[in-house]
Amino acid sequence: MAFLLALDQGTTSSRAIVFNEVGVAVASAQKEFRQHYPQPGWVEHDPVEIWETQIGAAVAALKEANLHARDIAALGIANQRETTVVWERATGRPLCNAIVWQDRRTAAACDRLKAEGYGPLIREKTGLVPDAYFSGTKAAWILDHVPQARKMAEEGLLAFGTIDTWLIWNLMDGARHVTDCSNASRTMLYNIHSGDWDDELLQILNVPRALLPEIRSSSEVYGETRTRAFPSPIPIGGAAGDQQAALFGQLCTRSGMVKNTYGTGCFMLMNTGATPIASDHNLLTTVAWKIGNRTDFALEGSVFVGGAVVQWLRDGLGIIGSSADVEALANQVEDTGGVYLVPAFTGLGAPHWDPYARGTMVGITRGTSAAHIARAALESIAYQSKDLLDCMKADAGIVIEELRVDGGATANDTLMQFQADLLGVPVVRPPVRETTALGAAYLAGLAVGLWSSVEEIGDRMSPERRFLPSMDRGRVERLTKDWKRALERSRNWVENRADGG
Repeated sequence: MAFLLALDQGTTSSRAIVFNEVGVAVASAQKEFRQHYPQPGWVEHDPVEIWETQIGAAVAALKEANLHARDIAALGIANQRETTVVWERATGRPLCNAIVWQDRRTAAACDRLKAEGYGPLIREKTGLVPDAYFSGTKAAWILDHVPQARKMAEEGLLAFGTIDTWLIWNLMDGARHVTDCSNASRTMLYNIHSGDWDDELLQILNVPRALLPEIRSSSEVYGETRTRAFPSPIPIGGAAGDQQAALFGQLCTRSGMVKNTYGTGCFMLMNTGATPIASDHNLLTTVAWKIGNRTDFALEGSVFVGGAVVQWLRDGLGIIGSSADVEALANQVEDTGGVYLVPAFTGLGAPHWDPYARGTMVGITRGTSAAHIARAALESIAYQSKDLLDCMKADAGIVIEELRVDGGATANDTLMQFQADLLGVPVVRPPVRETTALGAAYLAGLAVGLWSSVEEIGDRMSPERRFLPSMDRGRVERLTKDWKRALERSRNWVENRADGG
């Protein structure tokens, strides 16, 4: 039996999972790393710590599986997408901490792009909206704020990468500087129609082309590992942004299929096939993956704070001891008692794109308890996801038959049932919750010929559970109306100032 190694590099931890050729996880390992918050609205990671935890998790997973590097047919990568690293080509040394996708320091720069009239051009070329979420303005910020960085970049001495690029560089000891098109499409520098970096956008954002990696497909052999961590070389068979990898892992390979990943944030993607659909509702048009000569596209909506709201209950408020405790606490009450929590801790993502929104809780009375707050926190995840799906249905003009779900928070039955009730369609939970890693493994396996085509992988997704909607639609409408009222209270809270904080 062949085995595949998936590296799932996320926002708060680095994971590695070994899958067999029928998609069953046989071993896994996970290592958390530190979050850095140097200023309000700023979020950073240490790139070296990311690499060390990721390679450490990979070695640990192989050991748990009692396998060696020579037993692995291919390695695939899924990664947090917009997080930005710039390093010296000669030494591999990062210039500074990575700027994380959640970071808002370039919000004012994005406001300037919109004020100067570049918004429609950026949307038409990239499928994105000018927002601090994406990598392009983060890379420009590093060049403008690290001494000598811009001069070095223009001379070709520096390399830019999202986390996939950074990992491949280290896995291959600097032999390749590459990214895949799904990650490239998250930079605000990539033209989704031409499939290449866009010179006009590079000029507008002031990012030198010499800084950028080569763009490859999502499923091909980029080369072999050269790290001492693996005594035998392993083919690196593909990479995809974590949400695109999850879409593939959920086998949403046909147009109209939708998945939602419940992680630190929530990310909903709808496969739109070979045609990019421009959104009229502030969703993103993004590359799903490229396999062979075919590029598939997706509509995407991003919730910045999903499962992270549960972490806040644990670490910020201290009302739960572990994230797993939230369901039991929330179930101590039948409803929120009229409390609504809008977790706009780092602004609001799609469809609002408000970097100046901040967290808000309304409806509090003397009778409000920790249980009401916990339930409101869980329900906020479902409300934000409903907002996204409503926009997708309007953009694509199709009826959604079901929502496929993955990520750690899907273990919460209370949340999944409430999500089905709000949406009015079944919520389908797979037996493998970590479909992000599974998608990376599938892409790598395709690259080395374990399967001859996407169709051969087939409809392997057999649900572990289907949550069927049961709430009265009149009640859903009332709850949704009050959620939208609460949402408006959080909007545009921070004054528009240069630091975005």
